Amino acid sequence: MGKAIFITGTGTDVGKTYVTALIVKKLRQAGKNAGYYKAAISGAEKGAAGELLPGDALYVNEEAGIGETAENLVSYVYEEAVSPHLAAKLNRCPIDFDRVETAFRRAKEKYDYLTVEGSGGIICPLRWDETQHVILDDLVVRLRLGAIVVADAGLGTINAAVLTIEHLKLRHIPVAGVILNRYHPGDVMEEDNRRMITEITGVPVIACVKPEDSVLDIDPEVLAGLYK
Repeated sequence: MGKAIFITGTGTDVGKTYVTALIVKKLRQAGKNAGYYKAAISGAEKGAAGELLPGDALYVNEEAGIGETAENLVSYVYEEAVSPHLAAKLNRCPIDFDRVETAFRRAKEKYDYLTVEGSGGIICPLRWDETQHVILDDLVVRLRLGAIVVADAGLGTINAAVLTIEHLKLRHIPVAGVILNRYHPGDVMEEDNRRMITEITGVPVIACVKPEDSVLDIDPEVLAGLYK
């Protein structure tokens, strides 16, 4: 059985999938047997045959050179670009978390280092109906995962990152570190953001990703050591 970690963002469009691909790519290029899994994707586009394409998962699969089949990368794919709980309602196809856990454990058996990507921010409803109320953090707790937080390096990130980290701590989810995306070295505000996040939360910024970076600037052994 391999090790795993969960990747969450401080919100939508902070570059979580882009950074996730760099994480998996870094491990694989270091010779690690690293894989990827995501419970649900919404906002999927249709392929030539009308099939729904799990864009985030396919992007990570290609960029990191995993070579996995789409059905093993993600369990639920919805077309509507809305929260998974709403997409599930619209399609009358709610997420079965037993199925998700089975897929997660199967992937964890196949890969030594499994990177699990979330949907949106940590307070993202996955299922909200008369049967179950499940938010993304509930799934992280169920799978017993620690987390890495991806945040935009720019204005407002102190608030977003600190709130995300404090919520994870409240749920007793270990926070391994923060990765700042769209980081500009030498930018006074962004460098202060980096310092303040760590000073307020005690959680280290483990890497900074500059625009269009193709390599994650972190020692692969240090990165691998974050997986539990």
